[in-house]
Amino acid sequence: MADGAGPRDMGDWIGITVALLSAFMAVTKVKDDNIVQAMMQAKSDAVDTWSEYQAKKIKQHLVEMGRNQTRDMSLLAPGIAKDSMESQIREYSGEIKKYDEEKITLQSKARAFEARYDSLNNRDDQFDISDAALSISLGVLGVAALTRKRWLLGLSWSFGVFGLLMGLAGLLGWTIHPDWLVKLLS
Repeated sequence: MADGAGPRDMGDWIGITVALLSAFMAVTKVKDDNIVQAMMQAKSDAVDTWSEYQAKKIKQHLVEMGRNQTRDMSLLAPGIAKDSMESQIREYSGEIKKYDEEKITLQSKARAFEARYDSLNNRDDQFDISDAALSISLGVLGVAALTRKRWLLGLSWSFGVFGLLMGLAGLLGWTIHPDWLVKLLS
């Protein structure tokens, strides 16, 4: 490309392709790393929320046992003690209701974190497939540079286009997700 008129031979095309694909891979790598961090946060939040949910269940179970024991004891209690125990039973029942409501809220919150993780994981898959396809493309470009075989340049560009498509899908939030390929590679 001495005179600036554009690529004249295969070496020029290979060099341009390597530069463009490498730059695109750098951008998608940064975005993918950020998505992985968000995935870890979403998973951590989901685990923390499920742990809080389990703690509420345990507390509720303890309160239910206290209510049941107090109810059983109230059957044997006379007058004033029975009134005090019935008051305690009502208090326990109120706590049980509160725990039921809190558990529903926590369950919904944990499921939302899990859904966020799944959504981010789909985008991470897109970036992983993009990275793999672009790496194959760069490898084939190296062989094409050594052998000067035009069909290898075409094969490289095929992998490159697929890698670019998957990278753009990850960057732009497109719903392209080749499940069969993800399962194959998982």
